[in-house]
Amino acid sequence: MVSYKDKLFKGITYVASLFVIVFLFGIIYSIFREGLPLFNVVSLKEFLTSTEWYPTHAEPEFGIYTLLLGSFYVTLGSLVIAIPLGLGSAIFISEVASPRLREIAKPVIELLASIPSVVYGLFGMAFLAPMLREWLDLQTGLNIFTTSIILGMMVVPIIASMSEDAISTVPKSLREASFALGATKWETITRVVLPAAKSGIIGSVLLGFGRAIGETMVVLMVAGGSAQIPKSIFDSVRPMTSTIAAEMGETVIGDLHYQSLFAISIVLFIITFVTNLITELVFLKRSNR
Repeated sequence: MVSYKDKLFKGITYVASLFVIVFLFGIIYSIFREGLPLFNVVSLKEFLTSTEWYPTHAEPEFGIYTLLLGSFYVTLGSLVIAIPLGLGSAIFISEVASPRLREIAKPVIELLASIPSVVYGLFGMAFLAPMLREWLDLQTGLNIFTTSIILGMMVVPIIASMSEDAISTVPKSLREASFALGATKWETITRVVLPAAKSGIIGSVLLGFGRAIGETMVVLMVAGGSAQIPKSIFDSVRPMTSTIAAEMGETVIGDLHYQSLFAISIVLFIITFVTNLITELVFLKRSNR
């Protein structure tokens, strides 16, 4: 017989789950309701491929191509930094470190995820950007390179933690079989363990991509804010998230500028949704093995 407490707990969890779904669809509805009307004035092709972003001019232009490029440049740059550091940390924690060192190293790496993004932004703007500008003799330290370093450090805990979990689930028997065949520690890691944990590692990278492309405060403070097509990694850019954060407070509710920022939100939502969907499919494939 099911007790009263069990029924109450089941009801609370059911209502909580229902609220999550309602809030999710509410967010999706509000974004599309405010953003889609823009495409009655601006074509989707022009919106995505034009390099002119002048929403406040007498004859406004709503091209987000430069903003898209800015987002992808800083995101891919962050992954170039985060993947080696995150995967290397995961391999060290899971395969190399002693149990005592593992207990220290893993919480320290995961602690990076608890630091607020505005603190990362302040560090990049006040310390890292001036230092790199002086060392590399740049016109400005607020650029793709600096932003990629900061974003990469923010993504490292995600890749490290999830990759370490994936590596830890590889059966011990595979390692022992590899050693029995005469493989070295490094050969066992690179040719046995990592291929066996490939799905989990790919999933961690995809989640890191979604985390980086959706970051706002760091790119707003460190990327430089120039809506241009960058010619090098030392140029300033203006990603989509920083554009929304910087301009939303200046808009009039319901006008084209307001709608264009929600249209950018739609693009970001689709990118992150597809990324998370691919991640779920990767993990589903892994769990079915």
